[in-house]
Amino acid sequence: MNDETRQGVRENAQYLQHVRPIDPEEIHEYVAGDPHPAVVRQVLREEALDLGLVERDDGTFVPAPESPVSTPFHGVERFPEEHEERVEDLLVDAYGHQWARGDSGDRLRERVRDVKERYLQREDVTYDELTAHGYAVYHLPDYYAAAQYVLADLAAAGLLPSRLRVLDVGAGVGGPALGLFDLVPDDALVDYHAVEPSAAADVLERLVDDAGPNVHPTVHRERIEAFDLDAAVADDGQFDLILFGSVLNELADPEAVLERALGALADDGSVVALEPADRNTATGLREIERAVADGGPATVYAPTVRLWPHRAPESESWSFDRKPDLAVPETQRRLDDAGGGTGEFVNVDVQYAYTVLRTDGRRAIDITPDRGNHAPLGDAESFVTDRVNLLAVKLSHDLSEGDANPLYLLGDGSQSTDVFAVVTESSLLNEDLREADYGDLLSLRNALVLWNDDEAAYNVVVDGETTVDRAR
Repeated sequence: MNDETRQGVRENAQYLQHVRPIDPEEIHEYVAGDPHPAVVRQVLREEALDLGLVERDDGTFVPAPESPVSTPFHGVERFPEEHEERVEDLLVDAYGHQWARGDSGDRLRERVRDVKERYLQREDVTYDELTAHGYAVYHLPDYYAAAQYVLADLAAAGLLPSRLRVLDVGAGVGGPALGLFDLVPDDALVDYHAVEPSAAADVLERLVDDAGPNVHPTVHRERIEAFDLDAAVADDGQFDLILFGSVLNELADPEAVLERALGALADDGSVVALEPADRNTATGLREIERAVADGGPATVYAPTVRLWPHRAPESESWSFDRKPDLAVPETQRRLDDAGGGTGEFVNVDVQYAYTVLRTDGRRAIDITPDRGNHAPLGDAESFVTDRVNLLAVKLSHDLSEGDANPLYLLGDGSQSTDVFAVVTESSLLNEDLREADYGDLLSLRNALVLWNDDEAAYNVVVDGETTVDRAR
């Protein structure tokens, strides 16, 4: 294909795109040399990002919507079969049809065990081909689900544009990428850039290869520290969404990387960082979040919103969300059954810590409390044994064990020590504490504040005299 043909197709597309759908079967006649319609179609696909075009099911091209993404979302029940089939094909190609058995199965199981142990011990992990394959079996489904839940909230708030430029840092084997591609509608135009230096990039490329005609993936096989963000922005503009999926905890200087990424973010864009729910990585995420948000260039959009102006949290805040378990993926079942069927290689829990950061000051909860009506959690020491009114975000599910009183972590962005709501007497007046979602804003009225010496934390006692209402 020569430059004259490409330019002719572009000129026809630019003329027609605001007039009527662009049909390769039609416009090839108006291009010098009368190229075959298939050639015209290929040029339109290659130039789609620059022209702002999406391909429809009927083979025509139209401008991508200008409005934000609008998509229904009802949770994630299972990892989609089409993705699981691609993982299975990849494993068959690498190890044969009996990949879960014999030497290959033993090696995969041993590698998954080793990676889990190294992760818990906070030791470095080498992401070679075997590790990438183990990750694809064991972690791809829950990473997929976690990303969808967080991104669906952004979409519901109108914060994902239909013309979406994405940077996925440490993209791994593709869980967040696949979650995003499946979430946005078919007419969204997605310019997706993954930065992944390890062998996981081979798996990623295989899985995103058939993401749909309007998803344009590029995989950069280098470390984020070496990736030229300035050039990427200069060439094609800032990013609307920057993803950090379970990678910040592995970087030598995560705060510096995150600050650099914020500089490449569009004015109305979002940074989404996810980490596993274990204490080390979840609390580590909060430390990184505070480094860039409290006195830094970012605002926490969700979930740990700073309600009080000029206040910043100092508590440990082991905060994470939990969603319903996934159906057991067949690849996990096969690997586990061949290893004795103990459930060791089944991973269907969807538990994750996350933060959403922006640079435009926008917050998911756009409320500033009135000191005359509500007490900051950061001043809890001054009203121990008093009954007070509070505005706080619910930052955990029930943390109690056995028959203990229900227990929930609270935050308002001012707390210097962890604060927990303890339900000592359930009633219709306080049932919103139990029924509210993670990240919801709660109004607690007439709650008793006590110091818990055993836990070195404050307890907000919710009893028969306390009223709890969802404030939004």
